Amino acid sequence: MKAGFIGVGNMGGAILTGYAASPQGKKDRIMIYDKNQKLCEQRLKEVPHGSMTNDLKDLVRGSEVIVLGVKPQVMEEVLEEMAKCYTPDKLVISMAAGINLAFLRKYLGQDAKLIRIMPNTPAQVGEGMIAMCPGDGLSLKQLMDAEVILKSVGKVEEVPESLLDCVIGVSGSSPAYTFMYIEALTQAAVNNGMNLQQARTFAAQSVLGAAKLVMESEESLEQLRINVCSPGGTTIEAVKCLEANGFMEDVREAFQAAVDRSKEMTRQKGE
Repeated sequence: MKAGFIGVGNMGGAILTGYAASPQGKKDRIMIYDKNQKLCEQRLKEVPHGSMTNDLKDLVRGSEVIVLGVKPQVMEEVLEEMAKCYTPDKLVISMAAGINLAFLRKYLGQDAKLIRIMPNTPAQVGEGMIAMCPGDGLSLKQLMDAEVILKSVGKVEEVPESLLDCVIGVSGSSPAYTFMYIEALTQAAVNNGMNLQQARTFAAQSVLGAAKLVMESEESLEQLRINVCSPGGTTIEAVKCLEANGFMEDVREAFQAAVDRSKEMTRQKGE
């Protein structure tokens, strides 16, 4: 595969380095481009078998799969440049929030081969959750090529584009909510005498273990919670406190705020 990466910041860079380190990625030809040349050079140190170009059009011409890791506010500029040499035999994978398939087709053509994705930051440690929304007319090879790249940094689920706003709420933005929860636990532990690094480890490992239990257990989330709550014990007191303070409703409202903002961004790009 000839893969090109346009934009190699936090998320684009995470997918780039994860894919480049995978067995398939080590065999494939990889080209990278970013306006920030110092960042591009840094990524090249992490991907020694890759190559860097200062011309976006060279990358487009030389790639079978193009991963767009640029921010929504510069997407139009990038697409205008790509359109000068893009041909519909090339697969384009876009991860920009608020940029739908119709917007991409407006610049690259109605027959463009497109996949819209929504990853999250745990991709940086190979534990990402990535929603994949394929456009029309893709070949089986193109779908498989996309999965090879994306599965190198986590789990991949195909969803309709109508659910991508929901995906942002439940996985795209949710690492931030989880970091806040870990931060609060850590601060509370420090206030009770534990040193910061140990508190951080205890809190983070507990979240990691709970998440793994959810993934591997067939029990409902409610039952998993009940299993920890012995009558008259410590956990049930903590759970009662969270319920009394509206913890579950706060999470649902935060989720909805992210979803609503995603929809708003898409509407703004369509105007």
